[in-house]
Amino acid sequence: MPFPQQERIPFAKAGVGVLNPNQTGCYGIFDASGTPVYIGKGDIRDRLLAHVNGDNPCILRCKPSYCLTVLANPPEATEKKLIAEYDPICNRRIG
Repeated sequence: MPFPQQERIPFAKAGVGVLNPNQTGCYGIFDASGTPVYIGKGDIRDRLLAHVNGDNPCILRCKPSYCLTVLANPPEATEKKLIAEYDPICNRRIG
């Protein structure tokens, strides 16, 4: 289940800030080469702004470049499928 075809959203306050608030779904954060960094769920705009502001050090260490989104309500099953498909670096559990 890949993300739907869409324009890449720059992983920056200005890029994420233009997203509509109160949209529930999933998002993927990628580095410039397209390597999946993190996949999450919730209020897409709020969660991405929190990540841009550094709430998850792993994401920032990976030097994210852009993000993609998909609306899903409830988002749990979609998030689980996306994580299984993309295996993002910052979603991996140790141990």
